[in-house]
Amino acid sequence: MSNPTPAPSSSVSSSAFFFGFMGCASALIFACLGAAYGTAKSGVGVASMGVIRPDLVMRSIIPVVMAGVIGIYGLIIAVIIAGSISETSYSSFKGFAHLGSGLAVGLSGLAAGMAIGIVGDAGVRATAQQPKLFVGMILILIFAEALGLYGLIVALVISSK
Repeated sequence: MSNPTPAPSSSVSSSAFFFGFMGCASALIFACLGAAYGTAKSGVGVASMGVIRPDLVMRSIIPVVMAGVIGIYGLIIAVIIAGSISETSYSSFKGFAHLGSGLAVGLSGLAAGMAIGIVGDAGVRATAQQPKLFVGMILILIFAEALGLYGLIVALVISSK
């Protein structure tokens, strides 16, 4: 029985592949953890607010959507990393760069998701009691989302090295 995948070239360090694939996994895992936390925490606030003011539920979905976008950032970088890992020409430098880019987008996505979840939960509950707080909540959410975007930008730069 033959091996369906060829063994890596002797000039390519096997640890490079480990770091590359860990970067790929880290990007998706940590970004999705942040997105899941942000979605869950904001969703609890939306459900609680919906009891008080059901007419504002659709406006209050914004934090949930913003949290979901964080997961997409991690997916983008994971796909880029996975697509650039080659069995024949993959150096340790590329492996470390891919690990760094995966951690950059993943951990910044985790932080952004946590911020979006906390602000979204408190913000939608406060908006139910005082609708004038809606614009302030959106501005804070935009700044929290920017944290994830910074990680995406850095990850794109690092992964293209």
